Amino acid sequence: MLKHFGTALFTAAALTACNESVEPQPTPEAKQQVEAPVENTVDTVSESEKANAMYERFFEAWVARSPEWMSFLGRKDRASEWDNLTEEYANEGLEITKQQLAELKTIDRTKLDQPTALSYDLLVQALEEQIEDNRWRLYNYPVNQMFGTHSSVVSLLINQHPIDSIKDAEDYISRLNGVSNYFDQLIAGIEARTAANIVPPKFVFPHVIRDSQNIIKGAPYDDGEPSALLADFTGKLDKLAEKEGSELSDEKKSELVSAATAAMTSSVKPAYEKLIAHLSELEKQATTDDGVWKWKDGDEYYNVALKRTTTTDLTADEIHEIGLKEVARIHDEMRAIKEKVGFEGDLKAFMKFMRDDEQFYYTDGQAGKDRYLAEATKLIDDMKPKLDDMFITKPKADLNVKAVEAFREQSAGKAFYQRPSEDGKRPGLYYANLYDMKAMPTYQMAALAYHEGIPGHHMQLAIQQELKGIPKFRKFGGYTAYIEGWGLYSEYLPKEFGAYQDPYSDFGRLAMELWRACRLVVDTGIHTKKWTREEGIAYYTDNTPNAVSDGVKMVERHIVMASQATAYKIGMLKILELREKARTALGDKFDIRGFHDEVLKYGPLPLNVVERNVDAWVTAQQ
Repeated sequence: MLKHFGTALFTAAALTACNESVEPQPTPEAKQQVEAPVENTVDTVSESEKANAMYERFFEAWVARSPEWMSFLGRKDRASEWDNLTEEYANEGLEITKQQLAELKTIDRTKLDQPTALSYDLLVQALEEQIEDNRWRLYNYPVNQMFGTHSSVVSLLINQHPIDSIKDAEDYISRLNGVSNYFDQLIAGIEARTAANIVPPKFVFPHVIRDSQNIIKGAPYDDGEPSALLADFTGKLDKLAEKEGSELSDEKKSELVSAATAAMTSSVKPAYEKLIAHLSELEKQATTDDGVWKWKDGDEYYNVALKRTTTTDLTADEIHEIGLKEVARIHDEMRAIKEKVGFEGDLKAFMKFMRDDEQFYYTDGQAGKDRYLAEATKLIDDMKPKLDDMFITKPKADLNVKAVEAFREQSAGKAFYQRPSEDGKRPGLYYANLYDMKAMPTYQMAALAYHEGIPGHHMQLAIQQELKGIPKFRKFGGYTAYIEGWGLYSEYLPKEFGAYQDPYSDFGRLAMELWRACRLVVDTGIHTKKWTREEGIAYYTDNTPNAVSDGVKMVERHIVMASQATAYKIGMLKILELREKARTALGDKFDIRGFHDEVLKYGPLPLNVVERNVDAWVTAQQ
């Protein structure tokens, strides 16, 4: 999805700082850039200092506009507020972007040192694209089954709003009281999209309405067990009260719980009820035409979305064909495993066996879920000692494994990662969705843990945040093809270091890669070839061993996040291509640790810039 500059460049989402002094001098690693060296004159230093100070100022200006982004970073400024979703605020943001671009272009790029010049190019491109993409600002669904304001409110309070003091608790209550106004802005945004004929597909509404209803179930909304928010608030207060020397008295604790309860009943519940009523009415207008081709200039929008997602000029037809070829290749590798384990029958029968046989699944009860989390954690712990053989630089921030919360597990994706706080005190989180254990086969457990944990997203994103000598917009920004390409590459990498010894586990790795190859086919099929939701689900069911429920969720994800799912395979293919190119050129001099360092040490980059950097590294090694 195309997002405004503040989230596109600085997002930690996708699924998530302090005012440090600028570090204008590049690190030794950062000096190994592609451009020719610039003479280190006084003018060069001063212009680079000026540019780096500008980058930091721009970043802080955008972070200051988003209380939610501050919370994600681990800051407590404006922790009593929500983001401003109004049209006026968005227009103000556009003007800020234009002003920043004009100011940035007063910099003399010829006088910048190499890393500062790279940051300059990236920032100019990002600002220009933000301005260009403003015409598509309404081309999204602000509430859908994957993400949205209706679920992010609860997720942020639970996961990013700590209560380390009475002030933190009061800020939490202020946010509860602010939900009503926040949702009024959300509904206004939905209405603006409705006026532009951008209405979520029919399948979205039951998901969002159900999740919203789940949030206002339990105390204090009814006589049931404590709701997710009340349980979170009281649990955090309990921990605060247990701290040595705590300032929280029993009387104050009772007062805070009463205030939070009142806010939930007077603000949170009415806000969700109003949203549910609005969506229930809007559902009557929804259709089953799911691709963005149905929107005004939808084809043009999709081409722009593909370009932003993949950071390439590949067309939808080219991506579709790459997907078909990769599906065929992986099927052949799966047939080899089928023969290895002695399975009698064709590949489709083997896939059905892998999908249905009970030996590959844990029970749906709590014991089965606990076992899955424990074994996923062990996979990650067992990988940690092997990192020295793969990497030079390793992350300092810790990583935890967690089940997706009950209020959103029925709609959320199979797994996802949440990066650490800016200071690293809040660890990275690998979320596993255990709502349907039939969608979480044990033979895919390793690949999934490696993708979301290490050497995957935690490796890349935590290192990114810990980099020195680069501006914050690069520390906390991202390019989807780079990030998700690294995640998928990280599923394959452990195989070269002894993982996947069990052939069924290796089949699981291939199944995960196959899934991403199918995404190239289905995403382009839905959004340019007018495939229906049912045709997309059938493609996954016919070509993969995954549960039908996986196919349903994936196709629904394609529909609400046009182009995003193409990033994984395109990014992985580029990383593998560059690795083999470097290995061929260097022969015995090739060091996979050095290659990985070259890919990771600059933070996320467009794929063409990654290629230039790797080519320069190869030349330097030669």
